[in-house]
Formats: sequence, structure tokens, C-alpha cells
Amino acid sequence: MIKCGRPRKGEELLSRDRLLDTAFNLFLEYGYGNLSLETIARDARVSMRTIYNQFGGKAGIFGAVIRRCSDQFVTSLLDEHIVKRSPEEALISFAKQFLYRITRPDVVRIRAILIGESLRFPDLATQFYEQGPQRTLNHLTQFFAQHQKTGYFSAIDPRFLADHFLSVLRSERFQKLQLGLEPTPSEGEIDIWVRQATDVFLHGSLNIKA
Repeated sequence: MIKCGRPRKGEELLSRDRLLDTAFNLFLEYGYGNLSLETIARDARVSMRTIYNQFGGKAGIFGAVIRRCSDQFVTSLLDEHIVKRSPEEALISFAKQFLYRITRPDVVRIRAILIGESLRFPDLATQFYEQGPQRTLNHLTQFFAQHQKTGYFSAIDPRFLADHFLSVLRSERFQKLQLGLEPTPSEGEIDIWVRQATDVFLHGSLNIKA
């Protein structure tokens, strides 16, 4: 029997996931400027109308790909099991997920595509920043503001604290990784990286003796 009408919600989600999976792999293969919507539609087995209706165009698809990548760590500070931890433990847990995901080869490649083509396609840069870095910054800002109310963090602009913590995490090592001068770190290396960065952020580097 042939089914008619709108697809079920679960089927819609599967179709969307398939489209985003396909788009992600195609962006990695072709870059942004050399990839057409027709190619995405053909490989994902969807119509051009579906793409325009759901995403508005190629920049919208790229933004959705980035948002899905960031979903797995951007809200981790608000998870119930994280909220119950101390602020330091919560930052460490978040930072491990954050660094692990942004240092994976595919994600590094996507960032390289963005940097190479953002001047030609400003909508691409906007979608990337809004769906990735800005969301992360907003959630961290909320985290710091929440714990300032308890007196754990000093009364500094919580957005500045969030920006500074992310900068401490990425560090020069991430820039070398982006340039291909550093190998992909293991989970053990990331654990050391995170703990050292978080310790410096929270306690500074001065060795003040009584």
C-alpha cells in the first residue's frame, strides 16, 4: 500500500539527518564554492525545493551542519549531571568535549574551508559563527553568570570570562593543529591539555608563597 500525505516526524528527522550527513561529506570533498545545491540534492535524494524550504540555500545548509556538530558540546554545561558538579569540574567536562570535537580531522578541515572561502562568501562566515562559536560563547556566558550569583567567580563581565576561557583552551597548539603542524591529540593528551588550561584560568600562574 502506498503511503500518502506528509511523512511522519521520525521519517522527517531521518531525511534531515541523511541530508546533513551527505552535505557534510560533500563540503569536505568539494569545499564550499565548488559544491552546487544540485549535487547535494542528488546525493541526498531530496528535491531542490526541500533544501530551499528547510535551509534557504547553501549557506543555510552549512550553518545547519555546523550547528549539529556543535550541539553535542555547546549545551553540555547545562546538562543536569554537569550542573550538579562543582564549577571547576563542569568546566573541565565541557572543555574535554569541546577540544575533542574541534580537533577532529573533519572539523579542522571544515574550519579550513571556512577560512579559505569566507571572503568570497560572507554568508558562510556568518552561518559558521552564529551556529558554532557564538552559541558556545553564549552558553559559557550563561554558565559564568549563573555561578557569579553564588560568588564563585569574581564580578567580571561574564562574556569576557567566557571568551577568555575559550582562548585559553584553544591556545597556540590549536593554531598549529589547524596548519597541519600538530598531530590530532588523543583523549589522554586532551585530558592533560584541559586540566592545565583550566587550572591556569582559575588559579593563575603565580607561585605565591606565604
